[in-house]
Amino acid sequence: MIEKKLVLVAILCSVLLLSGALAFQYIGGYPPCKLCYWQRYPHIIAIFFGVLYFYTLIAKIAYISSGASFLSASFGAYHFGIEQGFWPGPNTCSSGDVSTLSTDALIEQIMSAPITKCDEVVWSFLDISMAGWNTIFSAFLGILWIRIFMKNKNKAVV
Repeated sequence: MIEKKLVLVAILCSVLLLSGALAFQYIGGYPPCKLCYWQRYPHIIAIFFGVLYFYTLIAKIAYISSGASFLSASFGAYHFGIEQGFWPGPNTCSSGDVSTLSTDALIEQIMSAPITKCDEVVWSFLDISMAGWNTIFSAFLGILWIRIFMKNKNKAVV
């Protein structure tokens, strides 16, 4: 049952990446930018389909988790490139519906909102930002999901 252990490792890695992001946000006080959120959503998909794969062993589901992991890595690489000045980022990193707010409420919201710019590195380890680390770990997760599929494609239900 090494396959199920690898699936649990892959699921746990996505859970840990999400937990780390939330810890930086809520414990460390680093508010995420729009691109930070984009990197989180694919991990939620990878976890959901990873659990589904764990219980059904329908082989093609591993590709969904792999694709989700590579998507998070792609968003991370895009964000990392913006941080390094390789290419410009989006004009805004956060937006919301403000049409129902009064002018005073809008100004208060703007003044009290934390400023999070996509092109600034707020934390790094070994000169690699959070976006860079997400790129590395998510790419390895995508490869792990492909390995899980390839290792057991003949055994799994197709």
